[in-house]
Order: sequence, then structure tokens, then C-alpha cells
Amino acid sequence: MPKELCYVVDQISREKGIPREVLIETLRSALLSATRKKFGGRTNIDLNIDPKTCDISVFETKTVTAKVADRNEEISLQDARKISPEAKDGDTVNVPLDLHDFSRIAAQTAKQVIFQRVREAERDVIYSEFKNKVGQIVSGVVMRKEKGAYFINLGKTEAVLPVKETLPNENLKRGDTVRAYIEDVRVTPKGPAIMVTRANPQFIASLFTMEVPEINDGLVIIKNIVREPGERTKLAVYSKNPAIDPVGACVGMKGTRVQSIVRELRGERIDIIPWTDDPRQLVARALSPASVDRIGINEETKTAMVVVNDQQLSLAIGKRGQNVRLAMKLTGWDIDILSETEYSKIRIEEAEKTFSPPSADG
Repeated sequence: MPKELCYVVDQISREKGIPREVLIETLRSALLSATRKKFGGRTNIDLNIDPKTCDISVFETKTVTAKVADRNEEISLQDARKISPEAKDGDTVNVPLDLHDFSRIAAQTAKQVIFQRVREAERDVIYSEFKNKVGQIVSGVVMRKEKGAYFINLGKTEAVLPVKETLPNENLKRGDTVRAYIEDVRVTPKGPAIMVTRANPQFIASLFTMEVPEINDGLVIIKNIVREPGERTKLAVYSKNPAIDPVGACVGMKGTRVQSIVRELRGERIDIIPWTDDPRQLVARALSPASVDRIGINEETKTAMVVVNDQQLSLAIGKRGQNVRLAMKLTGWDIDILSETEYSKIRIEEAEKTFSPPSADG
């Protein structure tokens, strides 16, 4: 029995990733529960399992007394000294019990409790493991789609990828391998729920961390990142080391690094700009890929007026205002964009107001 027990414990520990000592304690609690049930729920019965040999010992703790009134709780001095020669009145001794007369019900109870505790321990292990991975990217296989979410097999458990957290028009199929960002790990009655996303801007930040060694090593820092999933992402990068080009590091040789991420994002556009503390330069760079002719800022209201060539106006604003909207989120500045023609008209109107001819009465 002990050898078989140790084998089962070691096997479950390996397969489920549950520490051996946790399983031993789980087994001890299960067998103790079954033993106490067999003996009418007596709490003075205890059980030990040797962690190395898996030998099981069951005993009842009794109080030594000259006159025994309750045989379940007390033991005579004469009988006590057969177990512990130095026992005296008022002491407690552990009286061994024989395990061989376990009833079928007690054994079944032990089995049920073991399975329950193993499931609980397995859930705890999964929760602890993935709670420490919040903010990281995991890879898994799509198992099914139900109730507005994909269920991703991560090996030990499943992750939940809500459809709204996928890329627009992304239709994942059973068997597809997919990468996602762990956003949260929650405790539910059915076990830990691992919530993942492909729409969060931090998904892209983590992809760059994986793809760009300079970011992973802390040589290049992502100062800010904003995104409209499936459409466009803007990120501002910075390096304290003047010898390192932060944008070049992210783009990679012949664009290999950024293209790898673009493929993962199904063609989503990515604008990478060098961070600067100069708000004029930062706003101008944030409007990439458009070129800026001139810019004026109001630091008190954090507003900026940007003038671009007429041919650059639609590019600067972007489809449905997307480019300027993301630029404002990235910089934290309210940006108003004018074409050269619009700007010239405003200047002419202001000049006319300033140098208007005198009235006839003057």
C-alpha cells in the first residue's frame, strides 16, 4: 500500500504540476475525514502520513485516568503505560488504530475528498501561475466559440478571449494558433478565469518587447502607445543612450521587426516616433506620416495649431479623423489642423482687419 500510494502521489504531482507536499496533506485530510466518519465523527482521532515512505498511522488521543468513564476519550493508567511507560494520571497518549477495517463507505468518502482536493489544489496552482503572468503574452489553440467569446487552450487550462477583444473582422477558427495578452485572472466558482485580449494597446507593447531586444533590456523605452485596433497604432519610443536609435531598433533591419508585428496584427498600420520633451516637435512627429509646415502652441491650454501643405491635409487628419485623434491621445495636446490655403485666408482676413481703411467720417 505505501509504495502504490507514493507512486500515485508522484504521478499526480508530475501530471498536474501540484507540489508533492500539497498532495500528501490533501490525502491526509481525506483519509482523516473518512476515519472520523467511521468512528462517529470523533475529533480525538488523528492520522499521519510519512512524506517519504507514505506509511499511514492512525491513532486516537486519550486522557490517562485512574477510573475510565468514557472509553472513547479516556484510558486507564495500566493500559496507558503499555504504550508509554512514563505515563501518569492526567497525561494524554496516542493509541494506535488498525486501518485494515476501513469500510467501503469510508474508502469511497476518502476517494471523493481526494479528487475534490486535487481539483482545488490544481486550480490554486493554475491561478498562482497565471496571476504572475498578467501583462504577458501567451500562445494557445482555439478550441471553440460560444457566448460571444473564444476559448483558447493554453495546455493546463483555457483562456477566454471575448470577440470584442479580437481585431475587427478577425474570424478565428477551431485549431487556429493565436497569441493574446493576459489582461486579468479572476477567481470564479468554476476555477480561475484567464481573460485575454488582442485589442489592448499593451498587446502591441508586449509584442515589441518580445521582438526588440533593446526594449526587453531596457535600452529603449516605450513612453506611450495608443491604438485603434485593426486600423492604426502610434507609439513613442525613447533611449537615454544617444548611440541607440530607438525608432531604428523597433523597425529592425529592412523593417523585419515591425513587419513581424504587423503580420500578427493582420496588417494594422504602426507609426513609431521618437519621443521628445519639446511639445512642438512631439506634436509634429505624432502626426506622422503627414509632414508639418509650421506649428504654434499654447502651453497653458495645451492646444496646438498645425499648418500643413494642402496635399498633406487629408493625410494629417486621417480617415474619419483617426490620425489626428491618435496624435492627440499620444501627446496629450488638443490639435487643430489647417491647410496652407486656410491659413493664408486667415492671415489675409486678420491683416484686412488690422489695416482697414479709415471711414468717411474720419
